[in-house]
Amino acid sequence: MARPGHTASLLLVPAVATTVLLLAAGATAQGCANATFPAGRSFERCDTLPVLGASLHWTYHAGNGTAELAFRAPSGSGEWAAWGINTAGAGMAGSSVFVASQNAGGAVSVLTTVLESTSPSLKNGTLKFDVPVPPTAEYAGGAYTIYVTVALPGNSTTQNTVWQAGPLSSAGAILPHPMSGANLHSVKRQDFLSG
Repeated sequence: MARPGHTASLLLVPAVATTVLLLAAGATAQGCANATFPAGRSFERCDTLPVLGASLHWTYHAGNGTAELAFRAPSGSGEWAAWGINTAGAGMAGSSVFVASQNAGGAVSVLTTVLESTSPSLKNGTLKFDVPVPPTAEYAGGAYTIYVTVALPGNSTTQNTVWQAGPLSSAGAILPHPMSGANLHSVKRQDFLSG
């Protein structure tokens, strides 16, 4: 039992904790909701991803089972960023990904590849799902943004997604990402219908 005079402070603790959680949730939602894109691009939903400062923005088209999306990740110009879907499991190995990077001249390109192992060859190739609109990417404001429309595998609105970031060589080659910290937690079961 609380001592006299301490009842009010005990009631205040849950109220303060609830307020802090609501403010944090609002700030997270506001972070991706305030994102802007070039003229003609807008998305119905967004999700601030739990690590690497990344966010995912999308519009789901139920009529054809596609998601038009933008993946954005803060990055230095000498780095790369990637997003993808793993049709077979929850890890990186087996994922079909889009990797944005830029060459020494600053031209941005997107590599499409399947991560066949944890030491992938990164050969440009066909993914394990359809891509009705080819990917494009930009580097602006200290972030890569990858734009693409994907046919959600199995016409399922819930997918195992992965994202990553890492360094480039001085010649612009994609180098391995760090194998610690946030880089090991960049996976999420993403619901494209409800967020």
